[in-house]
Amino acid sequence: MKIDPASAQFSTQPVLLDQPLSPEQVVAVARGARLQLSDAVEQRIRYARRIVEGLVAGEVRGYGINTGVGALCDVIISPEDQSALSRNILFSHACGVGEPLEAEGVRAIMATQINNFALGKSGISWQAVETMLALLNGGVTPVVPSRGSVGYLTHTAAIGLVLIGAGEALLDGVRVSGAEALRRLDRKPLVLGAKEGLSLVNGTVCGTGLASLALARLRDLVEWGDAAGAFSYEVLARQEMTFHGSSQMFRDTSGVRGTAENMQRWLDGMNAPDAGSFSTQDPLSLRAIPQVHGAIRDELDQIGDVLTQELRYVSDNPAVAGSPERPEVYSQANAVGASVAFASDRLAIIAAQLGAIAERRVDRLVNPLVSGLPAFLGAEAGRGSGFMIAQYTAAGLKGENRMLAVPASLAGGITSALQEDMLTHATPAAEKSLRIIRNTRMILAIELLCGAQARDLSAKPCGSHRLRQVYDAVRARVPLYADDRPLSQDMEQISAMLAAQRPPDC
Repeated sequence: MKIDPASAQFSTQPVLLDQPLSPEQVVAVARGARLQLSDAVEQRIRYARRIVEGLVAGEVRGYGINTGVGALCDVIISPEDQSALSRNILFSHACGVGEPLEAEGVRAIMATQINNFALGKSGISWQAVETMLALLNGGVTPVVPSRGSVGYLTHTAAIGLVLIGAGEALLDGVRVSGAEALRRLDRKPLVLGAKEGLSLVNGTVCGTGLASLALARLRDLVEWGDAAGAFSYEVLARQEMTFHGSSQMFRDTSGVRGTAENMQRWLDGMNAPDAGSFSTQDPLSLRAIPQVHGAIRDELDQIGDVLTQELRYVSDNPAVAGSPERPEVYSQANAVGASVAFASDRLAIIAAQLGAIAERRVDRLVNPLVSGLPAFLGAEAGRGSGFMIAQYTAAGLKGENRMLAVPASLAGGITSALQEDMLTHATPAAEKSLRIIRNTRMILAIELLCGAQARDLSAKPCGSHRLRQVYDAVRARVPLYADDRPLSQDMEQISAMLAAQRPPDC
């Protein structure tokens, strides 16, 4: 569970949390930047804690403060048992299963949690926030099972366990106990007070953190989508002016216009189509790149707005307000992440579409009926299958993306003895969008490999200087394929390149 190599794309300058973080700042912290809290944030957190203490002293009923949680919300908890309730919430809610969530995902969730606490409406102690910040900045990543969440509880409980010296964490790539992780940071396990256990598991922070990471990754990947599309277009196109002049004036959104201009830059100096191969119009997987990739960019801008707003909202339940002398508690539904779930479902759909159009271009590159190239781009036709099965892989990943793109927000469900009788599944929606993005990255890697192989077999080098840089980047990692090694290794190499860097000159 290492930090994604895409972290190299971002500055390691510290991120200051004074006003709510942006999705981009969440991602910067997820990718290794230090998070610093302003004095004003510390004051807000400390003041909210005093309000909780006022609620306890005044015996004002508050959900999860002096009552049980879920369907046990009417069970009154005595002051001497409120610390035990907080501790027990972490243990009982830490029931996620499956492989650990990647480190960047865990860090994104932690950054979003701290951002939520910084709004000053949770009432968690400053010591708890300071300890979480120490984990984040000290490179300690809690081990968080990635499956079993309907919204947030299991992921955040696994993080919270480390704060009390339980659970497990990764430190320098080594899995250690939560107690050992704290010891190495010269920290003692926390003894939680009233409400702290609930605050540590609550909110829309899991879905928001993971969706922010998915948003950033898809923004990067759509740039590679343009590069891969142009790479294939120069080989397959039967027109030269598809992306020029007024061709985009009838769908003039910022995304479509920007993509068309990007394609023009990629194809500047491209080789003209072979004589006698001119066609009135190219297939949609080639000529519709601005309309598809551009629509994805427009969607990403809208999703970014949704996540920006979510990071400004209080998502704890209950939220506290008023003053320590006149405390107020609001037990509402602020932890329901419907907007995040909807945004994450949209991320899943558009990421799947980016892979779907790329797979169609892969098919055209390997299909001798339409490409004019050796069958399946085999170096030795007949004796070798070339990229025949690589296209199968792309088609398989596209099919998996289609299944994963079914909206998680419609899954519904009833939990906690009818008390929690509707669910929006924001966290699963965000998590599966990340899986789709990984699949789509591999499809684009296959397209780039096919484009490089096509040029080698046709002995027709790139006419565009920028596409020559793409070709060189591919060939610096993998040579011409001649059925002489497992092709999957080449695919993994190029997929890793796409994760680690943006396209040349981008």
